[in-house]
Amino acid sequence: MKRITLIATFLLVVSVGLFAQTGSGVFQPGDYRDGIYTKENSVNRRLIPYTYLRQGDVMWENRVWREIDLREKINHPLYYPIEDVNGRASLLQVLKKALFTGEIIAFSDEEFLIPLTLSQIKEKIVKCDSIDEISADAEGNEFTTKVFKCDSTSIYEKVTKIKLKEDWFFDKQKSVLEVRILGICALKYDEAKDIYVEVFWVYFPACRNVFATNEVFNFKNDAERRTFDDIFWKRQFNSTTIKESNVYDRGINMYARGIDALLESDRIKNDIFQFEHDLWHF
Repeated sequence: MKRITLIATFLLVVSVGLFAQTGSGVFQPGDYRDGIYTKENSVNRRLIPYTYLRQGDVMWENRVWREIDLREKINHPLYYPIEDVNGRASLLQVLKKALFTGEIIAFSDEEFLIPLTLSQIKEKIVKCDSIDEISADAEGNEFTTKVFKCDSTSIYEKVTKIKLKEDWFFDKQKSVLEVRILGICALKYDEAKDIYVEVFWVYFPACRNVFATNEVFNFKNDAERRTFDDIFWKRQFNSTTIKESNVYDRGINMYARGIDALLESDRIKNDIFQFEHDLWHF
């Protein structure tokens, strides 16, 4: 009799434990999620702060502007998705959300002196078209009214390039050549003028808190996605140099075209590499 009682007690404990683990089998509001686990790494990430830099430690410095073509395969994680979807966001979608919530500020110039208001940002990002809508009153008389319909997804497809403004410098205190991005500019293609126009500038150090908590698609493993801050920190993108600081304050396209412009871009990149290499040449 004691054995039967012990077995029954054991089975009761096991069943209660299983019930506690699996639940009642009825899903409650909030139990549904798009995944097999709750993602905690990226949402709780904190950015790695820059090390303190004194002006006296900067032995050499060069300002460079570069252009990232988001249509290149290596840059696709920054460009896609071009529509609002759950669980993923492109670079422009992350910036748009942060601008609308007031986490970061947009500027109309690369010196970050002229901030844009929220209404000005919406005019640049959200596309609104007016259409004629025919309605009828209670007596059946038709009348036409203008209705504005806005679509924010079209801007995601049109911004196919971004511009980076960055400073390369040699820190003699640590004896390393480093780079720090100062600003990001969204470039939209204007079909009428056949040129790329600047949409807005953002101050990159102010965006790092936002970038550090938003994931970027990983081609190899969905469980090991990096954040936007990791992509820029580790330079996991392809770009073309379009300007370096010069006495004329002119870009490469003002004095070189075609293959000559590409060669000039490579020259600027190689000069920075050669400078670091020559420091350790014995």
